[in-house]
Amino acid sequence: MAEIPLFPLSTALFPGGTMHLRVFEVRYLDMVKRCLADDTGFGVVVLLSGREVRTPEGTETLATVGTMARILQCDAPTPALLELSCTGTTRFRLAAARQGRYGLWMGEAELLPEAPAVPVPRTLQPSADALGRLIAGMQRDGVPAQAMPLAPPFRLDDSGWVADRWAELLPLPPADKARLLAMDDPLARLRIVQDALQGLPSADDQA
Repeated sequence: MAEIPLFPLSTALFPGGTMHLRVFEVRYLDMVKRCLADDTGFGVVVLLSGREVRTPEGTETLATVGTMARILQCDAPTPALLELSCTGTTRFRLAAARQGRYGLWMGEAELLPEAPAVPVPRTLQPSADALGRLIAGMQRDGVPAQAMPLAPPFRLDDSGWVADRWAELLPLPPADKARLLAMDDPLARLRIVQDALQGLPSADDQA
């Protein structure tokens, strides 16, 4: 069990994922500076209720499973603004959480084992194919690698990787993203993701 700083968000970060953050609250500016100085990460958890930006009267409810984020790049356009590029590493489960200095959440976290790679079965191949088309489209449009919402290696043959990228990209409610992150079975996650993809309107439907 380890004590880690927490960054609650209305979305989820999964292992292998990419996240870009603009940090301006005192609690997070201090957290980032300490993470950089100590070469440590912080935990991203889904915010089930409450607001990302702290308010005096606000209360926050955190999901119990999150993902450790490692800072890859930190830029400071102004002294009171940090722009971060992060990657997700390891899932964790919270045993307890408390608010400390400046309202920063700290959690007692148990790191969860990494799931083994599971090939994408034929019945779920449409999800991988759709993600491949999305990546190819961004590359064809000249989207810079650092601006893409997902980063190589593109493991389109791995059920967990495909499910996790769609879980980050799809406009799912925070509670649904939290449930997907808490699931250990990558095939179960991918089945839910494929159902969500099939429920989206097609270009023909929108015409």
